[in-house]
Amino acid sequence: MNRRRIISTLLPLLLLIGGCSADEQAFDAEGVFEADELIVSSEVGGRIVQFNVKEGSTLHADEVVGSIDDTQLQLQKKQLQAQIRATLSQTPDVAAQLASLQESVAATKREKERLSPLVEAGAIPRKQLDDAETQLELARKQLEAVESSLGITKQSLRAQTQPITAQIEQVNDQIARTTLINPIDGTVLARYAEQEEITAPGKALYKIANLSTMTLRAYVDGGAFSRIKLGDSVQVFVDDGSEGYREFTGTISWIANEAEFTPKTIRTKDERANLVYAVKITVPNNGSLKIGMYGEVKF
Repeated sequence: MNRRRIISTLLPLLLLIGGCSADEQAFDAEGVFEADELIVSSEVGGRIVQFNVKEGSTLHADEVVGSIDDTQLQLQKKQLQAQIRATLSQTPDVAAQLASLQESVAATKREKERLSPLVEAGAIPRKQLDDAETQLELARKQLEAVESSLGITKQSLRAQTQPITAQIEQVNDQIARTTLINPIDGTVLARYAEQEEITAPGKALYKIANLSTMTLRAYVDGGAFSRIKLGDSVQVFVDDGSEGYREFTGTISWIANEAEFTPKTIRTKDERANLVYAVKITVPNNGSLKIGMYGEVKF
């Protein structure tokens, strides 16, 4: 009899405790952790002569991680430079070609200056001075014509070298791209190439992601959706492997503006039939969060 009284007395209390425990473990949303992954690809083709990338290693932005053989590009550059030298070698020697004409103009000018006082003194007829002035004018025009012709020739030769110069700049750009430079701070998730392999433009070399901050892509129903906004601080829980949870503080960084059916990653079929809203929660990572790990959220 006493036992029945004890049980009847404790049962409501046990139910109350159990109800509180269930409420404490009820979460508003769940999802999977992801990171912004970046696949680094080769920008030129050739043999990989150096490749210092290992899966799991940490790389810094602008760090040199390897190089691709640039022998053919260097040879192509030398060939283009030789074409420019060959073209410019046809440039006329302006000073040499104008020297005789300039001397002719100077001599004619001196003759005119010599005849001018003689004409004024009446020692020689005026016609001789007129002839000298005519010769001087002709010599000057001839000099100007040759100068113009030589200038046009030089400009034409320089113009011929401009497309070649542009090609050299393109080759220089390709040579610069043979040095493999890591674009962001992060951890190498996968390596797709090996040293001494032949790569091609656009071929993936490795995948990297910054894991210092993870993103939990979670899904909330309409009831919880109305209670959240961008910038809200939320509590994120991750299974610690011993029937408990590790707790993190996250920030809502994105909220979908349209509902969707719950993704198949949600465990039960009934839950997958519901309409939910996707949200992204940014969570600082102390090293324990991994891509693909499940997380639970309380708003």
